[in-house]
Amino acid sequence: MKKIYNPNRKDWSKLLERPTQTVADIEATVLNVFNEVKLEGDAAVNRYTQKFDKAILKNILVSSIEIEEAKQLVNDELKNAIQTAKSNIEKFHAAQKTEKVFVETIDGVSCWQEKRPIQKVGLYIPGGTAPLFSTILMLAVPANLAGCQEIVLCSPPNKEGKINPAILYTANLCGVTKICKVGGIQAVAAMTFGTETIPHVYKIFGPGNQFVTVAKQLATKFGVAIDMPAGPSELLVVADDTADASFVASDLLSQAEHGKDSQVILISTSKDFIEKVEDQVDKQLSVLPRKEIARAAIQNSKLIYVSNDQEALDIINEYGPEHFIVCVENEEYYVQNIVNAGSVFIGNYTPESAGDYASGTNHTLPTNGYAKQYSGVNLDSFMKSMTFQKISKKGIKNIGNAIELMAEAEGLQAHKNAVTLRLESLK
Repeated sequence: MKKIYNPNRKDWSKLLERPTQTVADIEATVLNVFNEVKLEGDAAVNRYTQKFDKAILKNILVSSIEIEEAKQLVNDELKNAIQTAKSNIEKFHAAQKTEKVFVETIDGVSCWQEKRPIQKVGLYIPGGTAPLFSTILMLAVPANLAGCQEIVLCSPPNKEGKINPAILYTANLCGVTKICKVGGIQAVAAMTFGTETIPHVYKIFGPGNQFVTVAKQLATKFGVAIDMPAGPSELLVVADDTADASFVASDLLSQAEHGKDSQVILISTSKDFIEKVEDQVDKQLSVLPRKEIARAAIQNSKLIYVSNDQEALDIINEYGPEHFIVCVENEEYYVQNIVNAGSVFIGNYTPESAGDYASGTNHTLPTNGYAKQYSGVNLDSFMKSMTFQKISKKGIKNIGNAIELMAEAEGLQAHKNAVTLRLESLK
C-alpha cells in the first residue's frame, strides 16, 4: 500500500481519486447493448449472456424445480445464518416506517403526505467471483416491507446456465416474484425496456461492476429510476494507537477482496500504527483464498498519516467513503462531525462485515464519492411520497386572494381564473 505523510490540501483531489474508468470510456459499449436489447429483446439478452457468461440458456427464467433443488443444496447452518440476518434486517427496516403526516395549514386547508410502494422493482445481484446472496436480503426484504407488487431479480448464470443455490434459496425466502438468469449490461437493459420474458420495472437496485454502474445511469435516460450510481466497493478506516492493528488490517482486506477495482484507505495520526497495519496486511494477505484479487485492490489503496483529528476528518469528508470505520480514542468527535459517508462502523468490535451481512443496516451504499449527496438503500427507497390536499369553502376564501395575486404577478391568468370563479360562486 502506498504511504503518504501529511498530504498538502491542494493535492487531496489527486490523492483521493478512485481507480475507476470514466463514463465516457465505457458508455459506447453500454449504449450498444441497450440498443440491441431494446430492438431484439430476449434474443439479444441470450446473445450477450453467451458472449460474456459463456452460457447457452434454454430458459431465462429460473423454474420452481431449480428453486427446490437449490433448497436442498444449501446446508442448514447457512440457512439459519441467512434467517438470522433476514430477521435483523427486517427489524431495522420495519422501524423506518413513518405514519401519515397531516396538517391544517390554514383554517379550511388540509394537507397531508402518504407513502405508496413502487409497484415494480428490479434487483441486480452480482454473481461471478462472489455470488452476493446477502444483497438479496438487503433489497428484497425492504421491497416486501414496502409492499412492492413485483420484485424481479437478475443475476448472471455460470457456464452451465445455473445460478448459485444460495442466491436462489435467499430470493425465494425473501419473496422475489421472478428470478432471471441474466447479468451485466444486458440485465439492466432488459429491466429498463422489458423483453418477452423479463418485465420492465420502474426502479433498479443493486451493486455491480463499472459496466453495470454506467448501465444503471443510462437507464435513467429511458425513464427508469435507480437507487444510486453504486460502483466498486470501498472502505476508509480512521484509527489511532488505541485500535488493534490486526483488526484494522482484516477490515481493509475484507473490502479489498471484493474486486480488483476496490479501494481501501487507512488514515491515522500515528506513524507507528500505520507500520503495524502494513505489516498485518502483508501477513493476512498471504493466506487469503482471494489474495490475487485483494493484492490488486491493495495497489489502489493508501495509508495516510495526518497530524491531527481535524485534518483527518476534513480528508474523510472530502473523500465521502462508502464504508467508514472509526477506531480511535476520541470516537465521538468523528461520529458527531462526519457528514459524508454511506455507513459508519464504530469501535474495535464493529467490523464492516457486520453491516455487509447480519447487523440489520443496509449494505447497498453510495460509492465513488456519491455519499456526499446520496443515501444508502432504506425502506423509503422502495416507496414514493405522495401529497394530498382538500380545501373547504372557508379555506378557499382564506387563501384565494393570495393565489390570485401571485398568479397575476406571474402572468398566468388561467391560474387566477380557477380561483376567481370559485370565490365568485361563494358570494
